[in-house]
Amino acid sequence: MLVLLIRWLVITAAILLSSTILPGIHVASLTTAVIAAAVLGIVNTFLRPVLLILTLPLTILTLGIFAFVLNALMLLLVAYFVPGLEIDGFFWAFLGTLIISLTSWIANRFVQQPRGNSRQKPDVIDLERGDDGKWR
Repeated sequence: MLVLLIRWLVITAAILLSSTILPGIHVASLTTAVIAAAVLGIVNTFLRPVLLILTLPLTILTLGIFAFVLNALMLLLVAYFVPGLEIDGFFWAFLGTLIISLTSWIANRFVQQPRGNSRQKPDVIDLERGDDGKWR
C-alpha cells in the first residue's frame, strides 16, 4: 500500500514538473495535480492496456513509438475530465508524457517492491557427501 502511495506522489510530482517546464501544460493547484495523478493512474490501469492491445500492430510497426502517442492521448483524456488541468494541444501532451514517463521511471527505480517472506533461490547448490556416501 505504501508503494502505491509513493508512486501516486511521484506521478503528482511529475505532473507538476511537466507543468513547470512546459508552457503548454497548466495545473491550477496541488489538489488538481493529485486528482490528475489519480485519474491518470485509473486510466492507465483500465483503458490503456485495451488500447495497447488494439493498436499492437501499429506499435510494432513504429517500433514502440506509437505507445508514446497513446500515452499523450491518455494525458489529453485526463485533462478533459480534470478541471484545472489544461493542455494546449497534442504536442504539449506528447512532451508532457515524455517528462512524466522519464520522471516516473527514474523515481520508481528507487522505490522497492516488498518481497514478502519468500526467500530467493541460491545461485549455486552446495552439496556435501556424508559419511554414508550420499549427497546432502
